[in-house]
Amino acid sequence: MYTQALNTPDREDRCVEDAARAAQFQARIDAEERIEPNDWMPSAYRKTLTRQISQHAHSEIVGMLPEGNWITRAPSLRRKAALLAKVQDECGHGLYLYAAAETLGASREELVDLMLAGKAKYSSIFNYPTLSWADIGTIGWLVDGAAIMNQIPLCRCSYGPYARAMIRVCKEESFHQRQGFEIMLTLCRGTEAQKAMAQDALDRWWWPVLMMFGPPDKLSQHSDASTRWKIKRFSNDELRQKFVDATVPQAQFLGLTIPDPGMKQNEAGNWVYSAIDWEEFNQVIAGNGPCNRDRLAARRKAHDEGAWVREAAQAYAEKRRQRTALQAAE
Repeated sequence: MYTQALNTPDREDRCVEDAARAAQFQARIDAEERIEPNDWMPSAYRKTLTRQISQHAHSEIVGMLPEGNWITRAPSLRRKAALLAKVQDECGHGLYLYAAAETLGASREELVDLMLAGKAKYSSIFNYPTLSWADIGTIGWLVDGAAIMNQIPLCRCSYGPYARAMIRVCKEESFHQRQGFEIMLTLCRGTEAQKAMAQDALDRWWWPVLMMFGPPDKLSQHSDASTRWKIKRFSNDELRQKFVDATVPQAQFLGLTIPDPGMKQNEAGNWVYSAIDWEEFNQVIAGNGPCNRDRLAARRKAHDEGAWVREAAQAYAEKRRQRTALQAAE
């Protein structure tokens, strides 16, 4: 009882100190200053960033699976090489992002284990199957296009390591988007069967891509804090609208039809789309999408089979550390 009484003023002092630090922190955010790993930050800011960056990293790694499925079945050597390079890029993106998350104090192993256990999310879009070659073009055109819309504002994120990682990621995603559009253009200028394949892929991917931006603003759980801390610069609905407005003219150029008969353009020039089936989104997020189980099973299998590589790398690193220590002692 007496110990608790003695500790009370200390806790109050810490609360006052933390409140002062939080105010100074927010002032830095408002002044557009970058927050670096050694800077003081509220625990909620650290937690929010760790969640977002790790989910982003998981998405890049899981996102290799639907496209990797088509590397050996691509229609030409040129297409194989380009797709292989794209999948390699996505692996690199995951590496940058895991490294950024580690600067917040989370270990990569811990983050990966959470994902493999189904306790950490990745983008819902990667739980859909790639049924034809046109799906690879549609992923590049729409999925990577949506990713760019989301990620370009992250280049101005308040957290330095995340913002800097996104600069290179966005440059490479831009190339991926152009690559996907070129595949779709080739199909649409080909035979009637090829154009029908392109239209079928668009029909299947359009609504899941719109869901990629996250739930509507009124249902988003983390948007207010992320916006206040300038982790996010635009809301989910704002980014979704920007994507739709940019993509409809591209579909028209390809001669494809957006699978939304109720879509129309308003007086401001924005394309007004129909209601999204958020129940489907919720089911996919809950693990009940078409490929949720397959994706996690594939990642667990790859993780288990790659254990020897991680062990060998650790053994080599330890051997180098010991050698360096011996040389320093001589």
